[in-house]
Amino acid sequence: MGVIDLIEKALDIRVFYQRILASNIANAETPGYKEQELDFRKEMERAAGGSTRFEVTQKESSDGIAAIDGNTVGMEDQVVKMTENTLMFNSLIQMINKKFSMMRYAINEGRK
Repeated sequence: MGVIDLIEKALDIRVFYQRILASNIANAETPGYKEQELDFRKEMERAAGGSTRFEVTQKESSDGIAAIDGNTVGMEDQVVKMTENTLMFNSLIQMINKKFSMMRYAINEGRK
């Protein structure tokens, strides 16, 4: 598996995780809603092994003060996770752009 393939899989996981985080934020006030989580490292290992499905887990208890209504979403945590995920996604985009830039350079210099 090449670098571009790994970056593609990592981007797919980051996009899926962004949807999970958006869903968590949208349901932060929903009674009984359990926060959805995704382990990026585990998903990369699964993707490298050929898996195309993601394993989403539910957080059964909230960190800190438990919500009376059973909701386990911590809004502050979700915003931090979303910010981190966005930064990692942007870093992957920069990596793929650099890889393509290097390939373009090699092709153009080969013509001379």
